[in-house]
Amino acid sequence: MDWWQTGIIYQIYPRSFKDSNGDGIGDLEGIISQLDYLNGTPESLGIDAIWISPIFPSPMADFGYDISDYTNIHPIFGNLEAFDRLIDEAHRRNIRVILDFVPNHTSDEHEWFLESRSSRDNPKRDWYIWRDAKPDGSPPNNWGSMFGGEAWTWDEQTQQYYLHLFLDKQPDLNWRNPEVEAAMLDVLRFWLDRGVDGFRIDVMSYIVKDKHFRDNPVLPDVRAVAPNNLWGKLEHLYDIDQPETHDIIRRIRRLFDSYQQRVLIGEVWVANQEAWIKYYGQNLDELHLPFNFDLLLCPWDAGAMRTAVNNLEAALPVGAHPNYVLGNHDISRLATRFGERAIRVAAMMLLTLRGTPTIYMGEELGMIDGVIPPERIQDPQGINLGADRTRDVCRTPFQWSSDSFAGFSIVEPWLPVAEGHLTRNVEVQSRDPYSILSLYRQLIRLRRNSPALGSGSYQEVLKDSETCFAYLREAEDEQYLIALNFTNCEQQLILEGQGKILLSTHLDREETVDLSTVTLRPDEGLIIRLIK
Repeated sequence: MDWWQTGIIYQIYPRSFKDSNGDGIGDLEGIISQLDYLNGTPESLGIDAIWISPIFPSPMADFGYDISDYTNIHPIFGNLEAFDRLIDEAHRRNIRVILDFVPNHTSDEHEWFLESRSSRDNPKRDWYIWRDAKPDGSPPNNWGSMFGGEAWTWDEQTQQYYLHLFLDKQPDLNWRNPEVEAAMLDVLRFWLDRGVDGFRIDVMSYIVKDKHFRDNPVLPDVRAVAPNNLWGKLEHLYDIDQPETHDIIRRIRRLFDSYQQRVLIGEVWVANQEAWIKYYGQNLDELHLPFNFDLLLCPWDAGAMRTAVNNLEAALPVGAHPNYVLGNHDISRLATRFGERAIRVAAMMLLTLRGTPTIYMGEELGMIDGVIPPERIQDPQGINLGADRTRDVCRTPFQWSSDSFAGFSIVEPWLPVAEGHLTRNVEVQSRDPYSILSLYRQLIRLRRNSPALGSGSYQEVLKDSETCFAYLREAEDEQYLIALNFTNCEQQLILEGQGKILLSTHLDREETVDLSTVTLRPDEGLIIRLIK
């Protein structure tokens, strides 16, 4: 199997990982300084790859997802020399490096857009999506922006509207223009030639729009949707997930296949699983891993989680590889979303299911959502749609120590440090053999050393349980039972055979047991090696 099938991906939000130069913002040198935490020593976390959110030049209207230069590094993060050093140092520790690629839109300060909006006859005019107004002067159709309001902005100079599914400072590229595709493939080649091991592609399913620009249907009941949240009022038939998207992905995949051991991951938001599965490609010739958000969107419920996993296993094309994620830079943290009692079981589930897991930085410490005063909200989604929608809460500085500013910086960081950093930090938890960080380290080591957990088959057990999610992982002569109690009450396993408990989420049980009499304590998960 390829490294991305057996490995563990760790997402770094670079602004918040480690500040090396005292400006309150994380940077590449900060990441380099902490690579040993991630892999390379016996005390490391043990991950196999880092996915770094955007680090390219940008006006930072959407914190790097508005790129003004695709082939350079923003000065706040460093420079190309620092990036090359990061690649070298990461590879020396057997850490692969995955970058974020944002192909749907650029910044309105990108030189391509500056040319495009300069005149209607500029050679790059058709690199973006321009349309005439309706006879009454209104936008070309009813499409909305994900960040609030209409998806069209009027350009006074050239007397046309341009499309932006996000901020007006993020104009959408026209991927129906072959020149755009060629330019973006050149961008990918630039970084692949520099040693990047793969890309996570932002909103991959958004890059092509309906060529007729038809109105999206209005949903039947939108009373609960905020007035300026036009996106939330529409059924997205024509602005995303168009059939031509798959042709483009196949061409991108061919580029990746011309290199060795590179991974293509895509953020895919579509209407249903049937549409999502198509992003693997009919012949597995599109994305290696369409990001699977099913568990991310589930409630903390054994039945819901089991159904999500089983539905994915049943729907996967032959040979396709599953993947799971429970947190990222866009959603409330695990400990806040599910409650702190759930985070140990969640960790065991994520790291023992069949498929590639992605860990969002700080989840291994049990970090909680930060409290962001209204005047310190940075996220445009929170600014435009209300404080309850800000993603800043899960982007607060990583907590390295109990020092001021959690050891992230020597000055006040760009976002406030979340509460609880005195105990939820690397320094304290590294000394505690029962900490959540210790659990993550042990889970990762066990997974790395076990063919069954790393690449074995999946089979559910306890199919009708409303309280527990249990499954078998098997490969060669290894067979493991993973049993997860989603409740705060004791639960009895009623199975056959014997096994040895290798790991409890409480880190305090190792014993041989009869599977008909095993008790799961409240909020406990067990990994049991079956004895044949």
